[in-house]
Amino acid sequence: MYKYDQYDQQMVDTRVEEFRDQVRRRLSGELTEEQFRPLRLQNGLYLQLHAYMLRVAVPYGTLSSQQMRMLGDIADKYDRGYGHFTTRQNIQYNWIKLEDTPDILADLATVEMHAIQTSGNCIRNISSDQYAGAAADEIIDPRPYAELLRQWSSFHPEFLTLPRKFKIAVIASETDRAAMKLHDIGIKMVRNDAGEIGAQFYVGGGMGRTPMIGPMIREFVPLDHLITYSEACLRVYNRYGRRDNKYKARIKILVHELGKEEYTRQVEEEFEHLLSQGIEPPIAELKRIMGFFQDPPFETGLSDDLDLSDPDFRLWVDRNCETHKTPGYIIATVSLKPVGGIPGDASADQIRLMADLGKEYSFDEMRVTHAQNIVFPHVKKADLYALWQKLDAAGLGTANLDTVGDIIACPGLDYCSLANARSIPVAQKISERFATQERQDALGEMKLKISGCINACGHHHAGHIGILGVDRKGVENYQLLLGGSEGADTSLGQITGPGFSEDGIVDAVEKVTEVYLREKEGEERFLDTYRRLGMAPFKEALYG
Repeated sequence: MYKYDQYDQQMVDTRVEEFRDQVRRRLSGELTEEQFRPLRLQNGLYLQLHAYMLRVAVPYGTLSSQQMRMLGDIADKYDRGYGHFTTRQNIQYNWIKLEDTPDILADLATVEMHAIQTSGNCIRNISSDQYAGAAADEIIDPRPYAELLRQWSSFHPEFLTLPRKFKIAVIASETDRAAMKLHDIGIKMVRNDAGEIGAQFYVGGGMGRTPMIGPMIREFVPLDHLITYSEACLRVYNRYGRRDNKYKARIKILVHELGKEEYTRQVEEEFEHLLSQGIEPPIAELKRIMGFFQDPPFETGLSDDLDLSDPDFRLWVDRNCETHKTPGYIIATVSLKPVGGIPGDASADQIRLMADLGKEYSFDEMRVTHAQNIVFPHVKKADLYALWQKLDAAGLGTANLDTVGDIIACPGLDYCSLANARSIPVAQKISERFATQERQDALGEMKLKISGCINACGHHHAGHIGILGVDRKGVENYQLLLGGSEGADTSLGQITGPGFSEDGIVDAVEKVTEVYLREKEGEERFLDTYRRLGMAPFKEALYG
């Protein structure tokens, strides 16, 4: 994984001291809250319903054990003993004191971490496939390119005050595990007919108030033009993006209103201009970065066999593990969704345990996923049972990946000042309603996602079943959406009809699953059955 050089460290340390002075001036009254707000947002600090919330960047989701341990220590020292892993592969702390934030950032800087550009109208944390560098189906590790984009976008003077926040994802396989087409820019590493590797660009995706799937605007960008083409996409947006209306300020609106063809024409024109300026980092810099992402020292000649005589372990392997590119190894995912738990939350002790286990069993490396879970990307199959036993003893052995129990949920009205409704209690009740192995086995792959407001931090538009909390005359109400997907077959969920109460939405989800189980053909997933039948039978079951 990437290691800071002297410049990286100096940049982060300087920002910490700058923010320490800004906090001092806010606490002394020299700065008003209005003056302080843009400064704190540049450092990932939000003012929520009950306290400050700090969002810490985890670039493309990759963590070392030292970094993970620090996250646990911060949870204990400065928060209430837990952290919340997010759909942007970051971690948030919900009970932060303003006077502590400079010390938190200083502690993070000691392990090459920060909170820079996790908020504000700038290019946010670059995200990627949580299985990057381990997946059997990728053509190349996408993380060096994500790191190159991170370095290009950090403190980029032209893009620090964009019309709105901006999100980029990079993948390198046909299986999209990063919701790439639902980002402002989605980049897919591909191989052309000549066997060369380059980048396919999708621009104008996003969720929120006006969800859109990003169209492909260029099939192939050579690797030595990756940054230049990205800059061209941003420049056109920065030039014409709406700054007079925040609801129409995202790049998806610009691409939609200009049209894909006209937006692409302007990007290509800007691209040609930038090529003459020579802004692309030298290939030597990309090679330097790639040197940090070499494979760990995998052993050869290892057995691919697993002893699955323990039925609980067998279930966990079946649900939570994926094929590794190297024989004798496996990718293991830790679910942060125990029955009745808060999706994405982990205690300080659990975080530190995962740090220890990542060092012992996964070459000192872990990943945060878009589904608010943790991945051990490189585990010897011979060690997998021992790893699972230690996880299970700490409440981290739940076998529910990609099932109805693996719920994505934003913090909702329990914490967020933007939310209209609570997400956490709904997630807990659904988790408990569908807790049995028999029900999860029967339903199979089912991705359920909950947002507490239209901003869609819970990705409800992309759920096979999505739930959106809204305010109906001061009462929490929940809309039900069906048919969304964030994968290679990206689709947006459609609202079924009138909303439901908190208990009513749990019953509604159950009715929808009953229709699926009655109507499914063969090995159809819920999404397949919905796409075949359409909305009608589900609406009939819900509303009569």
